[in-house]
Amino acid sequence: MILFASSVDHMRQQQDRKLVELRYDQKWSEHATSKLGGNGQKRMFEDGTETASSQATINLDEQPTKQPAGVKVSKAASAKKPIVDNEASLKFQTMCSIKEKDLALQERVSKMALLNSLISKTDPLSEIKQAVKTKLLTEMLDN
Repeated sequence: MILFASSVDHMRQQQDRKLVELRYDQKWSEHATSKLGGNGQKRMFEDGTETASSQATINLDEQPTKQPAGVKVSKAASAKKPIVDNEASLKFQTMCSIKEKDLALQERVSKMALLNSLISKTDPLSEIKQAVKTKLLTEMLDN
């Protein structure tokens, strides 16, 4: 009897979860389709005239008018180009050049350590190790 009651509760919980998911999906699918289709209404200016589209029209002859009601000021601010901070870009460039020099130095140190280990070996080296040793020696002497 107890097993049957717990399985019924489990089934109810699953149904509740599925119902919540279905409502959520329906809500957002309706929202998405309404956004795609639009509401068919035009914007109204304060003087009662309608706009033909959501794009702004420019008349050079007339004085600038007020923004239509509901237009956010942030929309106009987003059209502004970002100001480039020269000091920050210079810092970034110097940091990159320092990092490149550091990486080159680390590579040189690791090659020197490998060469040191090859030179310090007392037993005879294989052909590959001997080739690496001569290559590293020529690189170190050229620099």
